[in-house]
Amino acid sequence: MSESQGSEGTTQRLPVMEKTTGPDTLDQSASAADYEPPPAADGEGGKDGRFWSARRITAAIMALLIFLAAGFFLYDIASVRADRPAMRWRRELAEQLATRPLDDIWVLVGAGVAAALGLWLLVLATTPGLRSVLPMRRTHPDVRAGLHRDLAALVLRDRAMEVSGVQSVRVRMRRSRADVRAVSHFRELDDVRADLDTALADAIRGLGLSRPPSLSVRVRRLGRKG
Repeated sequence: MSESQGSEGTTQRLPVMEKTTGPDTLDQSASAADYEPPPAADGEGGKDGRFWSARRITAAIMALLIFLAAGFFLYDIASVRADRPAMRWRRELAEQLATRPLDDIWVLVGAGVAAALGLWLLVLATTPGLRSVLPMRRTHPDVRAGLHRDLAALVLRDRAMEVSGVQSVRVRMRRSRADVRAVSHFRELDDVRADLDTALADAIRGLGLSRPPSLSVRVRRLGRKG
């Protein structure tokens, strides 16, 4: 499908009599470079970091494991205090810890698992998480807003489809870059790419992100056999 601009600024879709053969034959001679968007206007920048994840599932799992382990040990201690023998598993664990050397393979494996688990917990505690939410500019000191990356990609895709000559668009939104892959079915590729660069740079500014991502635009044309 193609687009034509009416006299009142409306966009109309018109059928195009062009037959393509699929993505096997491509023309992308004008789509090999990355393009940075124009610099942000004054006041558009920001230092707001990512949103911190509550990590409720991880916290719940760790709390449950600690609760179960503490319950087993408390029950065993209460049994010993009541002049009953300690649980068999605790006697065997104490014996294994007392008799196995430090260079034993199972001791090393257990130490490695414990170290990996501790490192994982430290990473969770020191990183914000929520990589899929892009922080937006703060217009009020008490209000913070974020935009999901999928929604930002959808906005850029809609803006790209408004460019004349664009047949289809695929947008992949990252935290620091927006990768746009477009297919054109008429017009010169350089013209389509230039219009996409301008329209998408303006769309990125319109998203209101505190750290606008860079823009990578590539345009190709589906070839025809015969």
